[in-house]
Amino acid sequence: MNESVRDSAWKLLDASVVRLHGGPVGTVAARDTIVQEVNYDQVFTRDFAVSAYAYLLAGKPEIVANFLLQMVRLQQTERQFDCFQPGEGLMPASFKVVAGEAGERVVADFGEQAIARVPPVDSGLWWLMVLHAYVNSTGDAALARRDEVQRAIRGVLDLCLTARFDMFPTMLVPDGSFMIDRRMGVYGYPIDVQALFYSALTAAEALLADVEENVRYIDAVRKRRDHLAYHIRTYYWLDLDQVNRIYRYGVEEYGERAVNKFNIYPETIPHWLMDWLPETGGYFAGNLGPGRMDYRYFAQGNLLAVASGLASDAQSAAFMQLLRARRDDLVGDVPLKLAYPALDGSDWVALTGMDPKNRAWSYHNGGNWPVLLWLLAAACARTGDADLIESALESAESRLVRDEWAEYYDGRSGRLVGRQARRQQTWTIAGYLVARQLAQDPACLGRLGFRGEATVSGCTG
Repeated sequence: MNESVRDSAWKLLDASVVRLHGGPVGTVAARDTIVQEVNYDQVFTRDFAVSAYAYLLAGKPEIVANFLLQMVRLQQTERQFDCFQPGEGLMPASFKVVAGEAGERVVADFGEQAIARVPPVDSGLWWLMVLHAYVNSTGDAALARRDEVQRAIRGVLDLCLTARFDMFPTMLVPDGSFMIDRRMGVYGYPIDVQALFYSALTAAEALLADVEENVRYIDAVRKRRDHLAYHIRTYYWLDLDQVNRIYRYGVEEYGERAVNKFNIYPETIPHWLMDWLPETGGYFAGNLGPGRMDYRYFAQGNLLAVASGLASDAQSAAFMQLLRARRDDLVGDVPLKLAYPALDGSDWVALTGMDPKNRAWSYHNGGNWPVLLWLLAAACARTGDADLIESALESAESRLVRDEWAEYYDGRSGRLVGRQARRQQTWTIAGYLVARQLAQDPACLGRLGFRGEATVSGCTG
C-alpha cells in the first residue's frame, strides 16, 4: 500500500468537510478549483455515504452521527397532496449550509433544483445503510433508538412499502432517480435500486427497536426482503443456461403456470451478449419489467448484490468469474465501468434524448467511475477474491493522484479523464480509502453492515 497516497487522500477528504455551528455534518461533492461548482459544493446523501464509510473505518464517527441526525431533521414528515411538495418520508438528495444575518441555516434540495428535476429515490436507502454501518461500527445503539430516528426509519419504509400500483417485490422508480441521474432508459426496476433496496431492508430490520409500534414494520421488512431476493435471483440472473432458456421461451402465456412470466420475446436478446457471455460467468440484468429485459450490465447493482448477500453464493462466484473473464471490458485501465455496453447510434438517441454528456463510453453511458473501487473491494471481501481488488487498486493509484482524483473517465478502457469530470471529487477520494481498508482487512466489511446484523441492546438482528 502506498502510504503517501493514502495520507494525501485523507488530507483532501478532511478538507472537504462541511461544518454547521462548528460541528462536521458532511463532505462536499467536489473541491475543483477550475470548473464551476454548480451544486458540487453541497453535501449529497449518496456521495457522503462513501465518506461516512471511510470515517467509520478510521474510527472517526462524529461526522457520521451529525449527518444522520441532520438528515432526520430534513426528512419530510407530513403527507402532501400538493404535487410540488416532497412526499412524506422523502430525504433530500443534498443540502448546503448557508450563512446569513440570522446565522447559519441548512437548505435542502429534494430534486426541485436538480438538473431535469429528478427525485432522489435512493437517498433514504443510503441513509438507512449509513445508520446501520454507524451502529455496527460504534455500538451506539442509543442513537438508532431515539424516537425521531425510529420515526425516520418508519418514514422511509412507508415511502417504499405502502403506496404503490404494481404487485412486484421490486421498487418502481422513475428514470434518473439514483446515481444514474440522467435519462438512460433505466426507468422501471433497475438492478442498482433493487440492490440498494435489499441492503436498506436488511439495515431496517437490524435497526428497528423491538417495540409494539414496530412489529408490523419488522414483519413487512422480512417478508419483502425474502420476496425481493427470490425475485432478483430467479428472474434477473443471466448466465449461458438462462440465456438459452430465454432463447427458447414461448410467449403470450397466461395463468399461474406461465414460464415466461414477463412475456420477454426471445428476439430481444442482443447479438453482443451471445458471444460476450463466458461459459461459467454470470450477472444480474440491468432491468426487468412487463415485456422488457434490459440486458446491459450495471456495476453498482451487481457489486452491491454480491457484497450485501442479495446474490447467492453460486451467483457471487459466477459474477467474479465474469469480472476475470471480461476484465478489459468491465474493469478497464481506471476502474470501474459503470455500465456495459455503451448505448450508441439510434439507441443513444432514443434512450438518452441525444444527451451529449452521456455519449458512448462517457459519464453514465459506459464511463469509468473510480468511486466503484469501494464496492469492488466489498464484493471481493465477501468472496475472498483479494487479487482482483489489489490489481484494480494498483492500476488506479497512480492515475488518481496524477489526475487529481477525477470524478470519472471516458473511453472504452477509461484512459481519458471525463470531459466534464470534476477534480478532487470527494467520493473518488473516499472510495479509494474504503477500498484500501477493505483490501487490507476484509473483516472490516462487517463493520459496514454487509455481513451479519447489528446485535445491540434494543435492536433486533
